Amino acid sequence: MKTTLCSFCLKSGILCQKCSEKVRSGEVSELDLKIAQLLLSLEEKYPSLQSVYFRGAVDAGKTLAIIVGSGDVPRLLGFGGKIIRALGEEIGRNIRVLEYGVDDRKFLEDLFAPLSILTINTIWLPDGTTETRVILRKRRGSQPPFDVKALKEIARKVRKMTLRVEFTD
Repeated sequence: MKTTLCSFCLKSGILCQKCSEKVRSGEVSELDLKIAQLLLSLEEKYPSLQSVYFRGAVDAGKTLAIIVGSGDVPRLLGFGGKIIRALGEEIGRNIRVLEYGVDDRKFLEDLFAPLSILTINTIWLPDGTTETRVILRKRRGSQPPFDVKALKEIARKVRKMTLRVEFTD
């Protein structure tokens, strides 16, 4: 697995001067460190993780977003979802895998998967700010398979995007 931290530091648990400076400056959070160590420990069992670039993690209540490099989402979701399931059990939260450096539509599609997005609109508010309105197709009578409030918080933390989420049949 590739990350901004040294693999030696992740394996040993003792940070070198360079890596500890990244943690101290806030470039890498304690959560990023923990998730990177967990992914590294799963690397032996799941070799596809060796080519995944881990960019960071964002915590939002009972949901955790893992941000990976371009094209790495299928590698993390592979093996029938066993990697994500193992991570979720270890951390005790729901996991969302998001790709770094994609456009807003792809970001929102990854965020709200498995529901499909019907429309994305930008709402201009009188105070000069904007909101992004997302209309999702809901399965008849069922609740969404995720916490909408947590996903709104993830979008705000990752993309500084304020979301208004609506559902339609």
